[in-house]
Amino acid sequence: MNQPLSYGLPLLLLGSCMTPCASANASASDTPNIIVILIDDMGYTDIACDGSLYHRTPNIDSLARAGMHFTSAYSACTVSSPTRAAMMTGKYPARLHLTDWIPGQNFKYAPMSPPDWTKYLPLEETTVAEVLREAGYTTWHVGKWHLDGKSGFGPDKQGFDRVIGVGGKDDPGDRGEKVECGKYFPPYCLRNLPDGPENEYLTDRLTAEAVSLIEQKPSKPFFLYLAHYAVHTPLMAKQDKIEMYTERLRTDYFQQNPTYAAMVESVDESVGAIMAALRRSEQLDNTLVIFVSDNGALCRVIRNNPFREGKGSAYEGGVRVPMIAFWQGHIAPGTTCDQPVITMDIPATCMDIVHSEQLSKIDGVSLLPLFEGEKLEERPLFWHYPHNHNGGSRTYSAVRLGPWKLIEQLSDNSLELYNLKEDIGESQNLASTEKKRTEQMYKMLKRWRTEVGAQMPVPNPKADPSKDKSKWEVADEK
Repeated sequence: MNQPLSYGLPLLLLGSCMTPCASANASASDTPNIIVILIDDMGYTDIACDGSLYHRTPNIDSLARAGMHFTSAYSACTVSSPTRAAMMTGKYPARLHLTDWIPGQNFKYAPMSPPDWTKYLPLEETTVAEVLREAGYTTWHVGKWHLDGKSGFGPDKQGFDRVIGVGGKDDPGDRGEKVECGKYFPPYCLRNLPDGPENEYLTDRLTAEAVSLIEQKPSKPFFLYLAHYAVHTPLMAKQDKIEMYTERLRTDYFQQNPTYAAMVESVDESVGAIMAALRRSEQLDNTLVIFVSDNGALCRVIRNNPFREGKGSAYEGGVRVPMIAFWQGHIAPGTTCDQPVITMDIPATCMDIVHSEQLSKIDGVSLLPLFEGEKLEERPLFWHYPHNHNGGSRTYSAVRLGPWKLIEQLSDNSLELYNLKEDIGESQNLASTEKKRTEQMYKMLKRWRTEVGAQMPVPNPKADPSKDKSKWEVADEK
């Protein structure tokens, strides 16, 4: 069994993850290097320290023991591109009008049709990369962008000095040519990433590119945004790992996908390689590392137990994600934080580190108080998805405040209220018994939609209730 890399830090017992958020002695520089590792479609329970008994993630688990392990972290959206836009700007996707994956889909027979939403990140938006570059950072983007629905809106236009491995339409295998391109094995067909040997694996290659940048040890602090394509479909992994997980299969366990498990392990090895590179280059004690996913796992690939449903849905399986923060000397090892946090808080934290005025113009809040052992003021978190998704997921808005979560299904304006403390699987709708709370939270949700100028779906004149949701069919783009 693979052993986790220690990064030169003490490995604490898993039980210590139950200690409260605690302060650490601030011995490192106040202007750290910053690395954000964003995984694509990784669910909350896909890593061992968040509950998986099947997937092997020793390096991610070690990172959690060495830093702060968030147990109520959320993605800004239930699908990819909106979360990535929130990661770059610190703003809610609804405020940006970038509310679906690019280019998105229309469904012929769905009850609602999507609004005329924005399919790229406008250059007028200030990104965290631009803020950090202005503050003196070297900025690197490695991997998936998924925010340039048309040319001229890539990461090179949004504050990144170096860009490696971005797709033509931000999906491996699309460079506008009639050629057979690979996905996780060459040919990659990615910009600024020449093909490697036949059996090279994309997750490994992106990691190697990131490691090479880290080991350059630039004279000024760096911001590295490593956005893996894994563990998104198509499911492709190294054969030896697939065979190993096939042998580990348990018919009585909810995770039963050897190829997906192998992809997760490759991501885990990437985390280990990044941390080892920091240690080798003597930058470990001055680097903030944040590990997080863009949304929950896709249910047809892997289950999200104990959460309900998955990617594309309003429920916890769609938006609750793994998240870990490491910053030696600023985050006490082995701390667990259950305060709800969301994607926009990551760029907000980066902006706070460099004392940027942009922090006051965004929706995210800095996590630095949490790192120092304090608590954030209780606040509502919001979601707005005026689209349909594969498998028939419906348009919705939602708000979480404390343990309570309210969902409005926009196709019929029905309301669902759940107490996540008592019912993490969102199985008991309390809207009819908690009428006052439901009314208060619904007013809060509607006020927020007005404030951010949220676009709403419209009734579809071709809607056909007799059609099974899985057979709505994808219509042509508008």
